[in-house]
Amino acid sequence: MKITNSLKALKTRHRENRMVRRKGRVYIINKSNPRFKARQG
Repeated sequence: MKITNSLKALKTRHRENRMVRRKGRVYIINKSNPRFKARQG
């Protein structure tokens, strides 16, 4: 999982990327292609 300063660029890299907030952290998740996982915070 990638830990990033800004997730805005990663969100546009795949059309199935979803932005999720969990426990004060922001995650990018992608069910069809799990290599696009990222976290911020």
